[in-house]
Parts: sequence; C-alpha cells; structure tokens
Amino acid sequence: MPAIQLTPSERKDKRADAHHLDPVVFIGGDGLTPPVVTEIDAALNAHGLIKVRVFSDDRQAREGFFATLADRLNAGAIQHIGKLLILWRPIPEKTKAERDDRMPGPKVVKVLKFSKSGNHRPQVKKIKVLGNQRLAAGGTLKRAKKRQTSVKKSAAD
Repeated sequence: MPAIQLTPSERKDKRADAHHLDPVVFIGGDGLTPPVVTEIDAALNAHGLIKVRVFSDDRQAREGFFATLADRLNAGAIQHIGKLLILWRPIPEKTKAERDDRMPGPKVVKVLKFSKSGNHRPQVKKIKVLGNQRLAAGGTLKRAKKRQTSVKKSAAD
C-alpha cells in the first residue's frame, strides 16, 4: 500500500497537533519486527496521529523505518525529528451492529413541581423512566399498558 501524500500545510497542521503527544510505541534494538508493526497499526487505528520513538543511533536506519512504516501501513509520514517518528492515518469508521430485539432503555426525566404560594423556587426531581413506563400529568410514573384489542375482531381474523 502506498503512503498517504499530504500537502505542506496539512503536514504543518498535523505537526502542531502532535506537539503535545507522547510516544505510543517504542522500537528497540531488534528493529522493525512484525509485532512492533502490528502494534503501530493498532495505535494508528485507535488514535490516528501517533509518535514512535526509535532507540537506535543510526540515522539511516531510522529513515528506513520511517519510510517502511509509512509505506507498509498506508500512513502519512508527518515528521522525523531526532529519534521520534510522527505518523498519521485517518481513523476508520466503526460499524455498530444493530440488534432487532433491542428495546428502549431507561431515560432520566426532569420533573418540575412549582410551589403553591409562588414565593419559592420550583423543585426539580430527576426520575428514571423505564421502557414500560410513562410520565403522567402530575409527575407520577405509570406503567404503559398494551392496547386492548376487541375479542370479536381477533375471532374474525
């Protein structure tokens, strides 16, 4: 997969965003091993913009790591400064599995009760309304009943 090509202004914005970040992945003396690459891939999926610290004094090796990671992981090479590598890749959309058997969950509803004299503040009560309940006019909870159907109509069907 080819690396993402960014314009200089986009790269500048990403460098500014990465300024306060700490390194997420460290590349040790063994170099760019497959577990390190999978860890960097997972960090890019989770965060999008990451810093990688390389514990190597060889500048050519660090530049090779930088180019290899950007190319292999389809990431944008933002900056290589000293022993830090900054990589960016857009965070993929997470798909949510929709369930057919899902019922409405509990809701927290605020109920205001005004004072009878009008001199005091209204009282605010938070009430948790479950899926089978409804809020009545006086601020009380009632169970929602199933709609009654006619016995004659069900017999006719």
